[in-house]
Amino acid sequence: MVGTFGSPRTGTIDARSRAPFGWAPLVVLFIVGLVDRMEANLLSGVLPVIQREWQFSDTAAGSIPTASALAAAVVALPAGYLADRFSRTRIIAIVVFCWALATLGSGIATGFAMFYLMRVLLAAAENIDNPAAGSLLADYYPPASRAKAYGLTRVTTYLGGVGTLLGAQLAAAFSWRTAFLIMVVPGVLTALLVWFLREPRRGELDRMVANGGIAPQPSMAGAGGGAGGGAAAPAPSPSAGAEVKPPFLAQVRGVMAIPTLLFVCVGLALLSLGLAGIFFWLPTFMVRALGAGVATAGSLSGLLTIAGTLTGTLVGSWLGRKWHGTIKGGRLLAGGGGITAGSVVLAGALSMDSVGALAGLMLLASALMSIAIPNMTACLADVVPAAARGLGFAVLQLFLTVGTAFGSLVVGIVSDGTGSLLTGMYVLIAPMVVGGLLTLGARASFERDAAKVLEDARH
Repeated sequence: MVGTFGSPRTGTIDARSRAPFGWAPLVVLFIVGLVDRMEANLLSGVLPVIQREWQFSDTAAGSIPTASALAAAVVALPAGYLADRFSRTRIIAIVVFCWALATLGSGIATGFAMFYLMRVLLAAAENIDNPAAGSLLADYYPPASRAKAYGLTRVTTYLGGVGTLLGAQLAAAFSWRTAFLIMVVPGVLTALLVWFLREPRRGELDRMVANGGIAPQPSMAGAGGGAGGGAAAPAPSPSAGAEVKPPFLAQVRGVMAIPTLLFVCVGLALLSLGLAGIFFWLPTFMVRALGAGVATAGSLSGLLTIAGTLTGTLVGSWLGRKWHGTIKGGRLLAGGGGITAGSVVLAGALSMDSVGALAGLMLLASALMSIAIPNMTACLADVVPAAARGLGFAVLQLFLTVGTAFGSLVVGIVSDGTGSLLTGMYVLIAPMVVGGLLTLGARASFERDAAKVLEDARH
């Protein structure tokens, strides 16, 4: 049985609908992102326990996300190449299964070196599915509903705080190994779910939005008969259309020449630098500086990111829908403003000397910064042509990965050098503020870049 999810709901693709293929593809890709981020965040929740067992320094601990992110950066652009030329649903399914195996390896690691290697391999595998998922969403959902689609999938980056909470609780009740072994099961099940997701034709919705048309179901690329109508036309091969692609390096240069993409990517990279470092060390900071228990610190850190992210994403989706098309670069105004204000509030949160005060301000900071989640990636989809969207999201992922790579390490090095974990966390506030301001700067080019994409699709 192949291609169960993602068929047009009425037998035709109607670009006037907010969800011409239904919401099932969004649910599936949301699950992919959630399981991915939960697994990645397990380490933060169990870190104090692992450090006690294997006796490694803060610098060594901070280098785990750094090495993982650098490995992920190596595969980012090749992942975009694959996403623009082969079946994106198959790429995601295979990758998800591979990182389930790496999770198993983390749980059965016999020493720090093996554990370290498994975390690096896991991060590299996880980064391969991001460009494919980003490209798929733009072909499942038209511009009018992309903010919602990208918001719900990207929110998983922060809902991964569930992993921090889960890891802390399981480490306290059983062992840190239990946390990793349990996560293998949802990883395998998610891979099977994605395997049955149909592949939409690249750029179909963009062409229809530009020309106001409705396409018949045979435009779907998947095996088996169609839903809601007669037999589907023969499906194109996963690499269909590859012959019209420009050379890879030329395609990279074309994507990197989009001003809005560069502003957004650099701004979000700086934001990721700060968030990765501060939230990685937050449970440990609560344990050391505020006297919280391991389970309490991990659970509270996870709950704060979850509650703040959900609140900010809902507000961001509303602002993005309200401001898009009515205010110049409205989505970027909402997202960039949220990042800048949230970074300032985060600085205040770290100065608090009680868990309650810290939690309150952290909740507000998370909500403000999360306004960017449904808006930034939707903007990126709007300004990158359909034929290169996999590469566009790969470039974004490369910038995010490089930003994420050094946050935890910077905090660890400063902590070991100054004897103050708080000082290491404060070092990252300034780059976050700059990131917000750069994102606001993308407003100057957004409308022009988005109009060019639709004009190209019209022809």
